[in-house]
Amino acid sequence: MPKMKTHSSAKKRFKVTGSGKIKRFQAYTSHMMRNKSKKAKLRLRDGTLVSKADEKRIKDLLCL
Repeated sequence: MPKMKTHSSAKKRFKVTGSGKIKRFQAYTSHMMRNKSKKAKLRLRDGTLVSKADEKRIKDLLCL
């Protein structure tokens, strides 16, 4: 049986933390930034963890 290939778009968007959780970047950061407050833009900079409901699906894409 051939090797499992990692989903190319998933490996660009997600990182695995040391404890095995999946980290992602925030949405709403690519355009119309002048309409957002400085406080909102500041909060969008930080990454966050993938929800429990989506975690299994993302791990399958990453072949974990």
